[in-house]
Amino acid sequence: MLVVYGHRITESTVNVVSFVCGYCNVRAPQEVVQRSNRFTLIFIPLFAFSTTYANRCTNCAAETVLTPEQTRHSIVWAENRR
Repeated sequence: MLVVYGHRITESTVNVVSFVCGYCNVRAPQEVVQRSNRFTLIFIPLFAFSTTYANRCTNCAAETVLTPEQTRHSIVWAENRR
C-alpha cells in the first residue's frame, strides 16, 4: 500500500495597513500575511501544524515577523482608521 503524505505552506493576507516602512522609508501599503504549514494526505490539506505572521512592504518587499497579538492589534487599528 502506498501512502502519499507531506506538507504545504499556504499564505493569505489578513489586512493591509499604510505607514512608513522601516527599511525603505517610504509611506506604502503594508500587507499583514498569515502563513500556515499544513499536513497533507494524498494532496488534501488536513490540519495546520504551524502558523506564522509577517508584515510585508509593498514597495520594497521587506518582511518583519509579527506575533499573533501584533496581528490582532493591526486588525483593530485598521478597523478604527476607517
